[in-house]
Amino acid sequence: MDERLRAELHARRAEARAVAEGVEETLGLERRRGAAFTMEGEDAAHRQRPYRRQPGLDWLARKGRITENQKAAGLRYRDAFIIAQPTVAIGSTLEVQPSMGGGGLALTSLIARAGRRQAAEAKLALYRRQLSDHPALVAACDLVCGRELTPREAAGGEREGLRLEAQLVVALDLLAGA
Repeated sequence: MDERLRAELHARRAEARAVAEGVEETLGLERRRGAAFTMEGEDAAHRQRPYRRQPGLDWLARKGRITENQKAAGLRYRDAFIIAQPTVAIGSTLEVQPSMGGGGLALTSLIARAGRRQAAEAKLALYRRQLSDHPALVAACDLVCGRELTPREAAGGEREGLRLEAQLVVALDLLAGA
């Protein structure tokens, strides 16, 4: 092997080590903040995405801290929360028929989206009434179920995370009808 190829191979190995160290450092920092990750597959060469961030409900269920009924209640809350959030702004147009200009959604699509959002807002309001609109219980569900954070990640520390987890378990029991 000539000197140039040897130098290039050495440079590529050094770059690969630096990237691997950077990934490990980033994962370590995120884990200390409370994020949970799983490795997909056993062999690194066959993995397309080596790490997948776990949503809070999946993490709690995997650890055995919530039941399947509680997780199902949390997923229903999450679905309503996500749809009820104003994520897509409806653009304005000067055209009489918004679908004709190609710049926006068809009027029927806008009406359907608004109907789904309104139904989700009603479901979310019902779920929050089931929680007696208790601020701590609603906040726990919003953070862990809706925003899909782990309790420690949402609360910012281990002690506060355990407190948030306890509040979430009470809220999920109420939502599951237990």
